[in-house]
Amino acid sequence: MAKQIPLVDYLELGDDPHLTANECTACGARFFDRRNACASCGKTEFNRVAVSTKGEVRAFTIVAFAAPGIPVPYVAALVDCGGTSVRANLINVEPDPEHVTLGMSVSLATEVVGTDDHGTEAIGFGFEPLGG
Repeated sequence: MAKQIPLVDYLELGDDPHLTANECTACGARFFDRRNACASCGKTEFNRVAVSTKGEVRAFTIVAFAAPGIPVPYVAALVDCGGTSVRANLINVEPDPEHVTLGMSVSLATEVVGTDDHGTEAIGFGFEPLGG
Protein backbone atom coordinates (compact mmCIF):
# COMPACT_ATOMS: atom_id res chain seq x y z
CA MET A 1 0.00 0.00 0.00
CA ALA A 2 1.24 3.48 -0.84
CA LYS A 3 2.15 5.89 1.93
CA GLN A 4 -0.71 8.30 2.57
CA ILE A 5 -0.71 11.73 4.18
CA PRO A 6 -3.73 13.92 5.01
CA LEU A 7 -4.17 17.06 2.92
CA VAL A 8 -5.13 19.01 6.08
CA ASP A 9 -3.90 18.47 9.63
CA TYR A 10 -7.41 18.03 11.03
CA LEU A 11 -8.09 14.93 8.90
CA GLU A 12 -7.22 11.73 10.76
CA LEU A 13 -6.60 8.74 8.49
CA GLY A 14 -6.56 5.03 9.38
CA ASP A 15 -9.28 2.44 9.84
CA ASP A 16 -11.84 5.09 10.87
CA PRO A 17 -11.11 8.37 9.03
CA HIS A 18 -12.54 11.42 10.80
CA LEU A 19 -12.01 15.11 11.37
CA THR A 20 -10.77 16.60 14.63
CA ALA A 21 -11.46 20.09 15.95
CA ASN A 22 -10.09 22.30 18.69
CA GLU A 23 -12.90 22.67 21.22
CA CYS A 24 -12.89 25.53 23.72
CA THR A 25 -12.99 24.06 27.25
CA ALA A 26 -15.05 27.02 28.48
CA CYS A 27 -17.83 27.40 25.92
CA GLY A 28 -17.55 24.38 23.59
CA ALA A 29 -16.98 26.39 20.38
CA ARG A 30 -15.09 24.35 17.79
CA PHE A 31 -12.43 25.44 15.32
CA PHE A 32 -10.39 23.51 12.75
CA ASP A 33 -7.46 25.90 12.69
CA ARG A 34 -5.06 26.57 15.57
CA ARG A 35 -6.27 29.27 17.97
CA ASN A 36 -4.57 31.34 20.62
CA ALA A 37 -7.97 32.32 22.02
CA CYS A 38 -11.58 31.35 21.46
CA ALA A 39 -13.39 33.64 19.02
CA SER A 40 -16.62 33.11 20.99
CA CYS A 41 -15.56 33.68 24.60
CA GLY A 42 -11.89 34.70 24.58
CA LYS A 43 -10.68 31.83 26.77
CA THR A 44 -7.40 30.13 25.83
CA GLU A 45 -7.76 26.41 26.61
CA PHE A 46 -8.75 23.84 23.99
CA ASN A 47 -9.11 20.07 23.68
CA ARG A 48 -8.85 18.06 20.45
CA VAL A 49 -12.17 16.31 19.79
CA ALA A 50 -13.44 14.00 17.07
CA VAL A 51 -16.14 15.43 14.80
CA SER A 52 -19.08 13.23 13.78
CA THR A 53 -18.58 11.57 10.39
CA LYS A 54 -22.31 11.87 9.65
CA GLY A 55 -23.97 15.15 8.81
CA GLU A 56 -26.71 17.13 7.11
CA VAL A 57 -26.32 19.59 4.23
CA ARG A 58 -27.32 23.05 5.55
CA ALA A 59 -26.28 25.10 2.50
CA PHE A 60 -24.71 24.40 -0.88
CA THR A 61 -23.82 25.92 -4.20
CA ILE A 62 -23.03 24.32 -7.52
CA VAL A 63 -19.78 25.84 -8.74
CA ALA A 64 -19.72 26.29 -12.52
CA PHE A 65 -16.62 28.48 -12.90
CA ALA A 66 -13.27 27.86 -11.19
CA ALA A 67 -9.56 28.47 -11.59
CA PRO A 68 -7.89 26.80 -14.58
CA GLY A 69 -7.35 23.08 -14.00
CA ILE A 70 -10.19 22.72 -11.46
CA PRO A 71 -12.90 20.45 -12.90
CA VAL A 72 -16.40 21.94 -12.82
CA PRO A 73 -19.18 21.65 -11.96
CA TYR A 74 -18.77 20.62 -8.32
CA VAL A 75 -20.79 21.11 -5.15
CA ALA A 76 -19.43 23.22 -2.29
CA ALA A 77 -21.43 22.72 0.89
CA LEU A 78 -21.81 23.58 4.54
CA VAL A 79 -22.45 20.39 6.49
CA ASP A 80 -23.71 20.22 10.09
CA CYS A 81 -21.90 17.31 11.75
CA GLY A 82 -23.60 16.95 15.11
CA GLY A 83 -23.39 20.67 15.81
CA THR A 84 -20.00 21.29 14.18
CA SER A 85 -20.14 23.16 10.85
CA VAL A 86 -17.81 21.79 8.19
CA ARG A 87 -17.15 23.41 4.82
CA ALA A 88 -16.42 20.76 2.20
CA ASN A 89 -17.22 19.57 -1.27
CA LEU A 90 -19.87 16.95 -1.86
CA ILE A 91 -18.39 14.02 -3.75
CA ASN A 92 -19.76 10.91 -5.44
CA VAL A 93 -22.97 12.76 -6.34
CA GLU A 94 -24.19 14.41 -9.54
CA PRO A 95 -23.67 18.18 -9.16
CA ASP A 96 -27.24 19.26 -9.90
CA PRO A 97 -30.31 20.28 -7.87
CA GLU A 98 -32.03 16.97 -8.61
CA HIS A 99 -29.35 15.06 -6.69
CA VAL A 100 -28.31 17.58 -4.01
CA THR A 101 -30.84 19.01 -1.57
CA LEU A 102 -30.89 20.94 1.67
CA GLY A 103 -31.22 18.57 4.59
CA MET A 104 -29.78 15.57 2.76
CA SER A 105 -27.86 13.12 4.93
CA VAL A 106 -24.18 12.71 4.13
CA SER A 107 -21.13 10.95 5.52
CA LEU A 108 -17.42 11.75 5.48
CA ALA A 109 -15.49 10.17 2.61
CA THR A 110 -11.81 10.35 1.72
CA GLU A 111 -10.21 10.42 -1.70
CA VAL A 112 -6.76 10.61 -3.25
CA VAL A 113 -6.24 14.18 -4.45
CA GLY A 114 -2.66 13.81 -5.67
CA THR A 115 0.42 11.60 -5.74
CA ASP A 116 4.03 12.78 -5.57
CA ASP A 117 7.01 11.38 -7.50
CA HIS A 118 7.69 8.87 -4.71
CA GLY A 119 4.16 7.44 -4.78
CA THR A 120 2.99 9.17 -1.58
CA GLU A 121 -0.73 9.90 -1.84
CA ALA A 122 -2.28 13.11 -0.52
CA ILE A 123 -5.70 12.27 0.95
CA GLY A 124 -8.48 14.84 0.99
CA PHE A 125 -12.02 14.61 2.26
CA GLY A 126 -15.55 15.45 1.21
CA PHE A 127 -19.02 14.26 2.07
CA GLU A 128 -21.10 11.80 0.07
CA PRO A 129 -24.81 11.03 0.22
CA LEU A 130 -25.97 8.39 2.71
CA GLY A 131 -28.20 5.66 1.37
CA GLY A 132 -29.90 5.96 -1.99
